[in-house]
Amino acid sequence: MATTDKASPRDRLLDVAAQLFYRDGVSIGVEALCRAAGVSKRSMYQLFDSKDEMLAASLERQLPRYEAQLAPGPGDADAGPPRERVLRVFELLEEASVSADYHGCPYLAALIELKDPEHPASVVARAVKERLKTFFRTQAERGGAQDPELLARQLLLIFDGASARSGARVERLDDGLTTATASALLDAAGVK
Repeated sequence: MATTDKASPRDRLLDVAAQLFYRDGVSIGVEALCRAAGVSKRSMYQLFDSKDEMLAASLERQLPRYEAQLAPGPGDADAGPPRERVLRVFELLEEASVSADYHGCPYLAALIELKDPEHPASVVARAVKERLKTFFRTQAERGGAQDPELLARQLLLIFDGASARSGARVERLDDGLTTATASALLDAAGVK
């Protein structure tokens, strides 16, 4: 794990937790997390009430990096026509998916693994997924879609499905299939 000695124990825990949860799944034990972060279990429980709280905090902490890699950030609200903005998300997904350490969307993975909609990390992950759907819906509205909500749901379904299949190494995304599929949906919805 890449942690710096100057980082606080909380930061080291959150960074290591994000890496291990993403790579190995949320069932990773507290002892393994603490050992990798160089933090005692006692210190961890002084910083977080539970492993569940630490998982939620690590997902929140990774959000800016995730959005920078796969989705337009808040400052990109007017960067290009709606169609291009939506397709850029899928292009970025395709680019990210070819990395050897790509395991799919960390927020979708947390939702699937946890199965508990009330789990603190599930709450964070659902909010992130809702933000992406809202982005898609906003772009669909701006682009003149006939049913922006339906199109947003369809685009999120493609995004999550492609991310999951690629993360599981069942499907390669470097052939443009995901972007072409999103483009076909945008065409059918009349988005310019």
